Amino acid sequence: MFADKYLGKNEHKILINELPEEAPGIIVVIPCLRETELTNILNSLNECDLPKCKVEVILLINQSEVADADTIQINRQTKADADKWIATNQKSGIQFYAVGPIFLKKKWAGAGLARKKGMDEAIRRFNLNDNRNGILVSLDADTLVAKNYLLEIEKHFREHPKQVGATVAFEHQKQQLDKMQRRGIELYELYLNYYKRALDYTGYPYSLFTIGSAFAVKAEAYVKRGGMNRRQAGEDFYFLQNLVQIGRVGEITSTMVYPSARLSNRVPFGTGPILQKWMKGEEDLSLTYNFEAFKNLQQFFAQKDGLFKIQQNDYLEFVNQLNEPIKEFLELDQFGVELEDLNNNCSRLETFQVRFFQKFNAFKILKFLNFAHEKFYQKADLLQQIKLLNREQKD
Repeated sequence: MFADKYLGKNEHKILINELPEEAPGIIVVIPCLRETELTNILNSLNECDLPKCKVEVILLINQSEVADADTIQINRQTKADADKWIATNQKSGIQFYAVGPIFLKKKWAGAGLARKKGMDEAIRRFNLNDNRNGILVSLDADTLVAKNYLLEIEKHFREHPKQVGATVAFEHQKQQLDKMQRRGIELYELYLNYYKRALDYTGYPYSLFTIGSAFAVKAEAYVKRGGMNRRQAGEDFYFLQNLVQIGRVGEITSTMVYPSARLSNRVPFGTGPILQKWMKGEEDLSLTYNFEAFKNLQQFFAQKDGLFKIQQNDYLEFVNQLNEPIKEFLELDQFGVELEDLNNNCSRLETFQVRFFQKFNAFKILKFLNFAHEKFYQKADLLQQIKLLNREQKD
């Protein structure tokens, strides 16, 4: 079976003893922690038009091994409510499972490990039928989905069989928000769109929206990539940026996911904490990365082919001719060492062009942007930067 080695290496323990009545083609994984309105997402999924393949939904109720009494009680109630809902909402074509509450080791307890536990169980269930093309879908408990959500995910991978994964279009829930919180989430969505488009502008080929509740991955690709990481936040960003290294990750824009815009401090960073800081006046979402920094990257990436098989003396001259932010960053980051390794393992320019962005990846881009804004630039008005980007792309 395709995932035997992976499951053994990760010492995965069975979470669902019940065998599938029919081999699932899509499995949706939803981590749950202190969720008091879980039935909203259950109803949302249950009301979806169903694809031809069998769908399973795994609710992974989790808590740290040092969770407080209140969290333990809420999670117990979540499990009871989920079991009751499942018992009274049986429907052909889609099967729900409520797992837990499971305890996570204190050191790793968080979004990444919880998502990994649920996803690994989904992989185990795909593995029962050696279904390496099974579609593993990541969702969050405070999210809603469009009625055609499952249909469009199935359709996308049927029409794009070589893609290893896909992101799903999203729009945060804005009903019932007060004026300031609504403005905050609107600015945050504008920022996410600006950042992705600005990455496209630089020539970086793997720009993605990295929202934990809005992506899907082929089972075999998940295993090849080593599974989900255990990061307490940002696990989606790290997973997807690693996934693009093994294949194409597409975009599903024909359906929609509706994440919550609630305030939260349950993870170190992400939508909830950012909005909470905005509401407290600790974060100004109207400011963003200066577009000049992306122009610096664009100019550098346009010249990258000149680095293929470059000699050390020529490399130093090459760097000295770059714009100052990029020049200083490459020196500080000791990129020359990575470049030497890259050239030692690339005999053809075409290979170099692809692998270059495995070295200068999304993590390094973010590192550069933060460096550039510490020394060369100040954060600038978001709407103005969007105008500059629009003007540049138009020209």
